[in-house]
This record gives sequence, structure tokens and C-alpha cells, in this order.
Amino acid sequence: MEYYADCNIARATGTLSGALAADHVMRGETIYTGKLIIERTSGTLDVLPISAPGRLLDGICGTGAVSVRAQVRSYNLREGDANRLAITLFARYIEDAPENACPENDVSLVGTLCKKAVFRTTPFMREIADILLAVNRAFGRSDYIPCIAWGREAHMAAELCPGTRVRLCGRLQSREYVKRFPDGTEQGRTAYEVSCRTLEIM
Repeated sequence: MEYYADCNIARATGTLSGALAADHVMRGETIYTGKLIIERTSGTLDVLPISAPGRLLDGICGTGAVSVRAQVRSYNLREGDANRLAITLFARYIEDAPENACPENDVSLVGTLCKKAVFRTTPFMREIADILLAVNRAFGRSDYIPCIAWGREAHMAAELCPGTRVRLCGRLQSREYVKRFPDGTEQGRTAYEVSCRTLEIM
């Protein structure tokens, strides 16, 4: 028997950019959203969307450092006439953390490849593969999570067929890019993806 909670585990410690704000109601419960800032060992900052049910926020100061146990969730965000895949850390437990707490950003996913991975080489000659992973959760739903693999894991991912079940471990990261439209206009956007550290066929 598969336990859905074991297929999607995220642990994060970082700093809230501000107090979480009421955003929407889900199954009768108010969901609060905001941004969690986590520093990488390189010094780069990942600024990640975070969502939390109101019942988890009792006793949380609302700003400063927090530790979160969460799942990486996806949902469709309507933009004009099109839908865009949006990603958030959906908190299952959250607590205040000491201001000097070490940053943490660990994700473990078990899911199925939705389509063939896209293998490519960056201008800096790094080999990467773009992966879309479907991760089951309760109530017959699934989260579709963009992932990126590097080097050996990228080559491995490129050889896998859609439908292959894998375990992927890494971190959730943010990445800035520019979206170019057919009319020549441009718009700055942020992509969220799991940067793969290890990839294993189940």
C-alpha cells in the first residue's frame, strides 16, 4: 500500500519575507500564503512560495525564521486566456526557528515521468535534463512538479521512458527568466523547480 505522504516530503528552514496573508478558502479552511527565503551554500537566495492552513499558524510570530515540514504542490494559475503551472510549498507543520538556524531545503519525491525528459547543454556546457514528475496525493489528485537533473542524472533521465517510476531527491529552487511573447514584448518571471541531487528508478 502506498502512503501518499511518503511520496512528497519537503523540509525547509528559512526566513519569511513578511507575515503570511489570507489568500483563499479550501475545504472550509483559510489558506495563508507568502514567500520563504532560503540561502544556498553558494550565497544565492531561493525565494519560494509557501502556503499554510490557518490552524498551523497559532503561536507563529509571522515574520523571521521558521522551520517547515511540507509537500511540493502544483495548481493551475489562470493568466488571461491561458493556464500556467504554479508551485508552492504546502505546509503540514510550521514552527518558529532560531534566527541563527542553518538553512534547510530538502525535497524527496516518488512519482512517474509524465513525458520524455528534455536533454540539453547550457551555454556554459553543463548537461541538464528537464523532467516533469507526477506525484500522487490523496483524493485521487496528483501534483505535476518540474524538476531539473544535472550531469550523470541528466543522462540517466534522458534514457527513461514516460511512465517510469522514480525517486528524486534535491531542493526546491527559484530561477528568474524573461518570457518573450509573439508581439515582441517581454515579461520577467520566476520559475520554481526541484534541482535533482539523486535519481533512482523504483
